[in-house]
Amino acid sequence: MLVEAYFAYREDLQRFIAARLGRSGQDVDDVLQDLYLKASVVGPEAQVRDPRAYLYRLASNLMMDRWRSGRRAAARDGAWRQISAGDGADGGLDDAPSAEAVVAARQRLERLRVDVENLPEKTRRVFKLHKFDGLSYAETASALGISRSSVEKHMMDALRRLTTGAGR
Repeated sequence: MLVEAYFAYREDLQRFIAARLGRSGQDVDDVLQDLYLKASVVGPEAQVRDPRAYLYRLASNLMMDRWRSGRRAAARDGAWRQISAGDGADGGLDDAPSAEAVVAARQRLERLRVDVENLPEKTRRVFKLHKFDGLSYAETASALGISRSSVEKHMMDALRRLTTGAGR
């Protein structure tokens, strides 16, 4: 029932999403695909009185989720990039780092390794699964039997501790 409504209103939904996102292309297509996936899992036993309104609300929620996720990712990854980037102290045109830069990078890496090991156990496990093993937040949550929100909180805590050196 919802899938049929999705196809009936797809063009209107596409315009609605593009107007809200302020851009077209890949982001709009991604939200439309997510919307289709959500609509396709709603079984016929679900009593949806107004499929059109339901789809528009679902699209709004997906866009809000995407926006929130983007903000969290920017905050989280900005801190990670700052730790990972190094100081670029070699100063020359040569791509090879100086011996001092290599030593400094190794020292930073060792401090980071120690700081990661000194994180609280659950926070450390979440951080390692996400950053080292490449699991998504949802996969990390499933692996540890906790909520996605808990994974986000542990990651924010880990990044805060690692950027301030509080993991030591």
